[in-house]
Amino acid sequence: MDFGIFNLMGYRTDGAPSHQILNEAVELTKIADQGGIAMSWFAEHHFSNYGICASPLIMAATCAPQTKRIKLATGILVLPLYSPARLVSEIAMVDSLCEGRLVLGIGTGYQPFEFERFGADLSLSKEVFTEFVEILEQGLTQEFIDFKGKHLSLPKTHISPRPYAGKPEIWVAGHAPQVHQEAARRGYPMIVNGRFYSIDELAKNRPMLRNVLVEQGADPDTLHWGLLRYCCVTDSRQEALEYAENARWQLRVAGALRRREEVQKGHMILGDTPFPQEQTLEEIMGSQMIGDVETCIERGVEEIRRTGVNHIALYFQIGDYDHKRARRSLERFITEVVPGIEKELGPLHSIPAEPLAATA
Repeated sequence: MDFGIFNLMGYRTDGAPSHQILNEAVELTKIADQGGIAMSWFAEHHFSNYGICASPLIMAATCAPQTKRIKLATGILVLPLYSPARLVSEIAMVDSLCEGRLVLGIGTGYQPFEFERFGADLSLSKEVFTEFVEILEQGLTQEFIDFKGKHLSLPKTHISPRPYAGKPEIWVAGHAPQVHQEAARRGYPMIVNGRFYSIDELAKNRPMLRNVLVEQGADPDTLHWGLLRYCCVTDSRQEALEYAENARWQLRVAGALRRREEVQKGHMILGDTPFPQEQTLEEIMGSQMIGDVETCIERGVEEIRRTGVNHIALYFQIGDYDHKRARRSLERFITEVVPGIEKELGPLHSIPAEPLAATA
């Protein structure tokens, strides 16, 4: 089991400089690398303040020479928005620059707001995704791509740049059954967004994903999966509430973009409209690693024990929760929370990929 950080790279206050937002994600990645965090994820979003990183691959290439051990993950590449030949070439090139530390997080995308502006059809995204995965497999494992599908075609084409040491690790993100089925067929790890779900709700993911593997003729014991969650390590209740409020804002914006209900003020997309059955700030704080060190340890231990998850990627900097506080929170997570979890469960790398409660 291991931890990662997830860099959304959005902003909530008009006027935030792009270079500052991007450089702050680089700095958090460097801190995570020095602290033994396994992976740094870089989101991909377009045309809104929800996230300004248009290219996770560029972020990975930027961080590669400034880090030593941490894996650099695209979180995620929205495959239907790309030219297949160009993307495969860029993946191979960036993997070489990362000396094999690139991890490909891939998915179908979900925002009509983005698809419309790329001239792409969201209703076909899952079909396009499946064909695109075959092109990725060919291009990253063979000298040539030769593919003709319903939506994508590529004549026999040599991909000049080659991956550093074979095909990079590929993770699939999302909640759609078709996406999980494709991951199971390919043997890819899967990562799902835990949002504000309780641990009881999160624990349902493991048996569900194991069943998908069984249905696709794969060994369910090979399941490797991850969760995306929120984390704020602070002794200040007011700071914890502010972080939780920013987390709620982020989820409001994501939900509005998904449902095509975004509220704009100039170029800013606002997160002022509550979503259906929205949790209170107290409920959000009660379901995440938000609070003092002891609270975060307790929540982390329970989540690992109950879910049997392999990887947890954590948001540290979101919305108006500023970089200085996010950096301090990450540093405390590394130096205080992780050792506390390991004191309770043993070294992270030795925690079995199964719910510990079942073996207690």
